[in-house]
Amino acid sequence: MPKESFQFQQFTIRQDRCSMKVGTDGVLLGAWTPVENARVILDVGAGTGLIALMMAQRAPKALIQAVELDRESALQAAENVAASPWADRVRVFQGDFQSFAKNTSLQCDLIVSNPPFFHGALKSPKADRNRVRHADTLPFGDLLRGVDHLLTPEGRLCLILPRSEGAAFRQMATAMGLYVTRIREVCGRPGKPVERVLMQLERTSKPLEKEAVLYVQSTQGVRSEAYLEMTREFYL
Repeated sequence: MPKESFQFQQFTIRQDRCSMKVGTDGVLLGAWTPVENARVILDVGAGTGLIALMMAQRAPKALIQAVELDRESALQAAENVAASPWADRVRVFQGDFQSFAKNTSLQCDLIVSNPPFFHGALKSPKADRNRVRHADTLPFGDLLRGVDHLLTPEGRLCLILPRSEGAAFRQMATAMGLYVTRIREVCGRPGKPVERVLMQLERTSKPLEKEAVLYVQSTQGVRSEAYLEMTREFYL
């Protein structure tokens, strides 16, 4: 296996070009997101292509478009897609999401995103790391406006955010006519505070489906049964 790679059951994620590596957030979002009836899927902020490839594995009839601002990450994603079993159904676009949303005629049944979320925090001296971690390049308002333009009437937006940023995003989304219909909080282990929130948003307000808190690890510090059950079709 090449250096700087991450091996899944059906594909290997190379990540030697990228400053942001495969992490739990992306795996959780790719496994949790419902793909039923999704024919066109868009991954915003694709990074190495992990979530796009998870969508391709789970939705065998869907066409997937992945948008990534950082040039090296986009090149890495394209290489990973080309080496996967689904190269004919996944396309990688290198550029900013704002321009992509304005210039495409694509209409999406499902949009997924593990977006940059830091606002005003101390930045890294590495510019490429800042681009993928800080919301300067994709403010929540720009993401929501693009989603509003691209999402079909019955489409869904699914994303993962820290708890506080998730609350702010939810408030902005509601004001723009996108409503949280399904949610799951994520904790590192029992007794720890909520770290992340998985959210599904739709154009129609519906009763909120709030799932049980997901603990990534058990009290013994190993992957929890719930996490293993959610991700078992991917990990070796």
